[in-house]
Amino acid sequence: MSKPRSYQTEAIILKKIKLREADRILTLYTPHLGKIGAVAKGVRRPRSKMAGHLELLTHSLVTLARGRNLDTVIGSQTINSFLPLKTDLTLTSYALYAIELTEKFTPDDVENYPLFQLLLETMEHLCQGGNNELTLRYFELHLLNDVGYRPQLQQCVSCHQPLEPVINSFSASAGGMLCPRCCQTQFLVHPLSVNALKVLRLLQSSDYNTAS
Repeated sequence: MSKPRSYQTEAIILKKIKLREADRILTLYTPHLGKIGAVAKGVRRPRSKMAGHLELLTHSLVTLARGRNLDTVIGSQTINSFLPLKTDLTLTSYALYAIELTEKFTPDDVENYPLFQLLLETMEHLCQGGNNELTLRYFELHLLNDVGYRPQLQQCVSCHQPLEPVINSFSASAGGMLCPRCCQTQFLVHPLSVNALKVLRLLQSSDYNTAS
């Protein structure tokens, strides 16, 4: 049975690239299709009805027509414009960082509903104000978890012994924490205080409301 010629999906607009005189190629992150590319025709024209619904950092309901290479956006409606993320330059930079990480860490056409929800919640929390640095640290840790790179924070990734309440070190290349003895054999390690490690563990194991 052939697929319908058109379909609808929620999407967060991650990226846009100019195409020809009036079009754009969009990168969309969706709840059930993952990251997809699509062409939005005519959206760079001043009177385009879809342009405002397809801006970066917008959560929209998008209708697409299937194409041979890229699907084409034929309709769009804003669900949440996240206006504070577009009017406050500091919030804009935080939100752009979050969508850039999402774009870089995800393959095309692979569903990852938890990551879609994480990005949506992150944008909502940024709009609400509060500790935005903490919000981004939470996002980073849970992004790594959702794409299969959950860092080990409970035990040494080298000797596999539980970490003592002393200064241990984090190694991105090793995938987590190293005890004082094992960190001597690694390059590019970052010492973490006992309290800093406690915060990372809390962020990793909590939901947004608990972490904040």
